[in-house]
Amino acid sequence: MAHFIINGGKKLTGTISTNSAKNSAVAILCATVMINGKTTLSNVPVIEEVKRIIEILTSIGLKITWTADHQLEIINDNKINLRDLNTGSFCKTRSALLLMGALCGRLENFSLPQPGGCKLGIRTVNPYLIAFEHLNIEVKESETEYKINSKHKKAGNFTMYESGDTATENTIMAAILTPGLSEINFASSNYMVQDLCHFLVAAGAKIEGIGTKKLTINGVEELKPVTNYPIMPDPIEAMAFISIAITTKSQFTITHCPLDFLSLELEKLRVMGQKFKLSPVYKSANGYFDLVDIELFPSELKALPDKIHPQPYPGLNIDNLPIFIPILTQANGSTLVHDWVYEDRLIYAIELKRMGANITLYDPHRILVTGPTELQPAEIICPPALRPSINLLICMLAANGKSTLRNSYPIDRGYENIAERLKTLGADIERVE
Repeated sequence: MAHFIINGGKKLTGTISTNSAKNSAVAILCATVMINGKTTLSNVPVIEEVKRIIEILTSIGLKITWTADHQLEIINDNKINLRDLNTGSFCKTRSALLLMGALCGRLENFSLPQPGGCKLGIRTVNPYLIAFEHLNIEVKESETEYKINSKHKKAGNFTMYESGDTATENTIMAAILTPGLSEINFASSNYMVQDLCHFLVAAGAKIEGIGTKKLTINGVEELKPVTNYPIMPDPIEAMAFISIAITTKSQFTITHCPLDFLSLELEKLRVMGQKFKLSPVYKSANGYFDLVDIELFPSELKALPDKIHPQPYPGLNIDNLPIFIPILTQANGSTLVHDWVYEDRLIYAIELKRMGANITLYDPHRILVTGPTELQPAEIICPPALRPSINLLICMLAANGKSTLRNSYPIDRGYENIAERLKTLGADIERVE
């Protein structure tokens, strides 16, 4: 297992760029099973989650090649066959479930195994299945697999049982090649959903209402190849860098930050007393998202007067909530963190107590964080979840002394070449195989 060795307590300086969004990349890659011909994607993050999706797609018949730095060529010869599906890779990522909706346009009967991914307690797929019922797609679930029958699919007008990101993406992809007009209410309008929709429109899909809670999809017979669609920057990675700057009390600049998906987080930080400066707004490479550069300054923080909790967009991002925890360890006072979405994710925050964090676990959904705390170095194994793992790395960067973070795979799933990139800011960090 690879691990990180960190000599923390360094003040970081300079500029770091936000890489492309993991959650956009995996959804768009899964969507390519719907498109015959050659599609090229640029700004693709070279992370383990993307590698697993590529392994899955190539195992079912797609030809995928890295043709340049962060650029993929995907060739779909319309010879999709699930017989040789790479179940090992499928069972390592929950993102693979996006194939459920994407394959509904290509296959009438197929089966997919149960996926893997972060261990965050029970993670229901009911919103997927209920939405598929409205499209007359039958899904039978067992302990080991899903059996999907889309032979009699039809357009529908319905409300999502839950405004989940993956559930909405799956439903969109299932509706794209379904004849007729589908109307999806209470759809997620989060960043990865918008990025997927813009990609599908570039492929010939007819989608109205992108960025809103109501999507109207007029089914088409086929999609056409897309040339050079750049994937948007990742607001969750940008938030991790924001947390690093604040927790280490450093001054540096983060470029290519998607403003609309960080504005509430920045407002929470402003209320806490955090000082930062935003550049003028500019557009993402694909032209659809407003970006800014954010310069952060060492600041005296006070705890938020209210609890902090996530909500579907435009609320505080579900994946950004845990990344606030290292910041809260440096704020004067106590803050209640309420992660109502996942049953077990906040339990991993207790690992930060080994570094001196003052955290009280009320129940699996709520913790109280009291600061400020002088964080201490430690040797810890990454928990089997991405965001709690990056939290440990953030706190180790702030703790004076040598820390070891073992089993880097959970971080490698979502953050590309993180050690080398942080070293450009002056961090003393090594990734050891």
